[in-house]
Amino acid sequence: SAVLKHFGNDAVVRPLPTIDEVFREVEAGSAHYGVVPVENSSEGIVNHTLDCFKASSLNVIGEVELRIHHQFLVSENTRKDSIKQIYAHQQTLAQCRKWLDAHYPGVERVALNSNAEAARRIRNEWHSAAIASDIAASMYNLEILHSNIEDNPENTTRFLVIGREKIPQSGNDKTSLLISAHDRAGALLEILAPFAKHKISLTSIETRPALPEKWAYVFFIDLEGHIDQDNVAAALDEIRPMVKELRVLGSYPIAVL
Repeated sequence: SAVLKHFGNDAVVRPLPTIDEVFREVEAGSAHYGVVPVENSSEGIVNHTLDCFKASSLNVIGEVELRIHHQFLVSENTRKDSIKQIYAHQQTLAQCRKWLDAHYPGVERVALNSNAEAARRIRNEWHSAAIASDIAASMYNLEILHSNIEDNPENTTRFLVIGREKIPQSGNDKTSLLISAHDRAGALLEILAPFAKHKISLTSIETRPALPEKWAYVFFIDLEGHIDQDNVAAALDEIRPMVKELRVLGSYPIAVL
């Protein structure tokens, strides 16, 4: 759904089982672009995506925000009064936790790599159901037994578009950074001060372990503005001497919901 929203219905789409496989395919040139989830309004950041950026040279070239509605699906073989398992991606199960507790409290919840895999799997099973999108229901000829079961009706997921090129200014941009700081008191404060000085608004700060080092961390920071803007460039010039590494993951147009 995110791919079609960003690239249009003529895009040739190839689903992959895991996020790191999307990165590998784009890095290898087997795909022009990849689309990966990075944040959900209910469940927060997708750590797997951030971790993939630590070892990748790809750029963020766009973002997509998608209102997420989850459907409770069964197949023509399903015995609706004998459902023993519910399949979905772990994030989806978390986003529907309250509804599942209320309607299927004793049923096992099985996390799979994707909701599409969940929809595909139940086609030949009589004892299971899946949580997926209405597109998956149509694609796999499934019945929507319950509609829009997400706990938060404003549930939205943000996706990043990854590629190899860099994107010029659009006038309404965001920049994503990866910063590895020195292990000392006040390191984060030093990093943040130049952004305040140059009147740059930060929209997100996330921390991930800097493996294989123990108790070392990298910061993922999103800010409003483009790397080619004078104030953004000046702030980054001030930060670089203070840190182990500062990598611009990309500047790209801000998504429209």
